[in-house]
Amino acid sequence: MKSLISLLFIVVSISTVFAQNVTISGIAPAYVGFPIEAYAYKDYLSKVERLVATTTVDKDSTFKLRLNVTDVEKLILKSKNNESFLFVQPNGNYSIFFPDRDKYDPYRPAGNNVEVAFFDLDSLDINYKMLSFQRWMDNFMGNNYYKSTTKPQEFIESLDRFKSNVEKAYKNDTSYYFKTHVRFSIAGLDNIHHVAERNRYEKYDFYLKKSPVEYSNETYMEYTTAFYQKMLPRLSTEANQAVYEGVLQSSPTRVMKALGSEYTLSNLKLRELVMIQLLAEEYISGQFPETNILTILDSLGTRSLFKEHEEIAKNLKARVTKLNPGGKAPDFVLIEDGKPTKTIFNYEKRHIYIHFFDPESEQTSKEIPLIKQLNEMYGQYVQFISVYRKSELSEDAKKRITDIDWEVYGLPASNAIWKNYSIETFPSYTLIDAVGYIVASPALAPTPNGQYETIDKTFFYLKKARINEHGEGDQRN
Repeated sequence: MKSLISLLFIVVSISTVFAQNVTISGIAPAYVGFPIEAYAYKDYLSKVERLVATTTVDKDSTFKLRLNVTDVEKLILKSKNNESFLFVQPNGNYSIFFPDRDKYDPYRPAGNNVEVAFFDLDSLDINYKMLSFQRWMDNFMGNNYYKSTTKPQEFIESLDRFKSNVEKAYKNDTSYYFKTHVRFSIAGLDNIHHVAERNRYEKYDFYLKKSPVEYSNETYMEYTTAFYQKMLPRLSTEANQAVYEGVLQSSPTRVMKALGSEYTLSNLKLRELVMIQLLAEEYISGQFPETNILTILDSLGTRSLFKEHEEIAKNLKARVTKLNPGGKAPDFVLIEDGKPTKTIFNYEKRHIYIHFFDPESEQTSKEIPLIKQLNEMYGQYVQFISVYRKSELSEDAKKRITDIDWEVYGLPASNAIWKNYSIETFPSYTLIDAVGYIVASPALAPTPNGQYETIDKTFFYLKKARINEHGEGDQRN
């Protein structure tokens, strides 16, 4: 028993050392009664998010989030469709203001990107350092960018001075994350076209060849993924063909070997990461057999040359296949007090049009009458369902919900439907066919998009096809 207690003590002690508490306290008067959620990326290639903390804004406009981190990490804060971000470091305590939207930004029904304001930010904190450096870099670009085309030699001299000053300023900084951020921010400046710019091979030699692969550093990963974006056309004809043959054989080994002939992929660890990125790009492009690409990603997800790539391969496969037209729609559970619990299997005879909405949004007032018209015209062939995130609601919001005369459910933030259907902004729509496969997600809305398209045309042809097949018999459940 004593041995067990000692073992538990050791485990707890190790966890305390490596996972250190972070507290984010804030003021958010525009979000009283609403949840604030903190997400982090599982990796910076797939950009799949994971929920790490959540809380509700109190009546006095305050909130507090607590989480554990082992290193510097970027957090995305979300509430009421709006989102912002900040970086956190171990043992960090942050006091912030989360605004409704930035002062000069117009209201956007789908949500606004906002900037949090920090109170009493320590000069040694990662946010302070990154904001200070960004301001310095912005000033340099504002004063010198025009010279890259009008006075190229003067621009080159200014850029060299800036790089030298940055190197001196941060020479003794002890934050490895921050110094990597600075290095690859400068690398981004080297992509500005000018007469003395480094060629692609020189950039690889200087920035990437001998650098560790910094999976958790956003700036490094953004530079690297941009550097290797659309890599296939850059390969020689022979290498391109060898990659294609490797995919046809569903062989990650053959694809890796084919990519090895490219000089900028001489770093083996980087090459495997780029292979995963390339496969995802080609899956989306539709130029290679999709099933073969998924087979390779499955293989890499269980046995990669480098352990870090296994989760990335799994996440990227989930990203590229999620909610693709023709794919099986994720099951859902609609459950609310006083209403029958339903799943996707309750609607097998008709198409399903799911309307994810925010009842507090004025946009809802415009949408509901249009959806009502669609329901009257096509409800025999399409099951309309409206879903909102359950929270304390204003009287106006409650009125908007009572105006809905088709199925409507208020679901908690913990319901899997939000994650499984990638609902990050409102309104969002998903169309599922009568046998449970995705037709479109996101689907067209009842209001026109930029090409003046609405979902009405889709429903019109659906109705026409069903009449031709089955006549006009009532298809309602």
